Amino acid sequence: MNTIIEFFKDFAAMLPTLKFMDIVDILLVAFVIYTIINMIQTTGAARIAKSIIIILALFLLTQILNMYLMNYLLDKILEIGLIALVVMFQPELRRMLEKLGSKSLREILNMKEEQREIDRVITHTVAACETMSKSRTGALIVFERSASTIDYQKSGTVLDAQVSSELLRNIFFTKAALHDGAVIIRNERIAAAGCVLPLTQNRNISSDLGTRHRAGIGMSEATDAVVVIVSEETGTISVAIGGMLKRHLAPQTLEKLLLNELAPKTDAKKTYNPLKLLQRKRNKKEKDETDAET
Repeated sequence: MNTIIEFFKDFAAMLPTLKFMDIVDILLVAFVIYTIINMIQTTGAARIAKSIIIILALFLLTQILNMYLMNYLLDKILEIGLIALVVMFQPELRRMLEKLGSKSLREILNMKEEQREIDRVITHTVAACETMSKSRTGALIVFERSASTIDYQKSGTVLDAQVSSELLRNIFFTKAALHDGAVIIRNERIAAAGCVLPLTQNRNISSDLGTRHRAGIGMSEATDAVVVIVSEETGTISVAIGGMLKRHLAPQTLEKLLLNELAPKTDAKKTYNPLKLLQRKRNKKEKDETDAET
């Protein structure tokens, strides 16, 4: 308990000495850590991160215990590991740098609201589903959320492609090689196509639902994914979330549902903007001074 109290005392004493650049430095480090965490969301990347932490722990332990030979080997492994990490995460790093380079300084500092990539993805998905519904083309589209779908991606063909209405329709075209499977969308990109999904074991499901719907429901039970299904027999659009199936959705309803589940927006009226508040106070003060002079 005394240690905790001493820590907070030292922290409070250090606060007055903080300079502007110290705050900027802390924010930059926090941003780097946040970016790294986003990069290691997949199961494979998480295992790599866990291995690195174990090696670092062993490196520190061998230093404390004066195990010079083991410490030397671990030091060399870490040196080579840095280069290996850059190679392994090359696609993610390139994508991050491309996004960073395509933005202006104003956008990077979040001073300008821009269209989110997920909004574009949803628009293209809805357009593709509407077209496939009219032509009665079966489709199964999985939107990954917090639970990883990497194991299901391995059952299909890796694409790592930008989402577009044309590409989705081509994938699910009846004579296409990947049409008889699911598309998995992860991080606003088509991660894989032709994926095999788990079938639901729920016996209370309507008997008129085929394999595509049962796979969609099964995927929503196994993960927290949002699964869009287009029926090949009737052309109806359905969405499976948490083992529940919402059927006979109009394209407009589908768009609203996907926006609510995948990209909820904060109410602009409830958003606290300190700059606007200060401006309003300043205007009110100037108005009061003008009235007093009058």
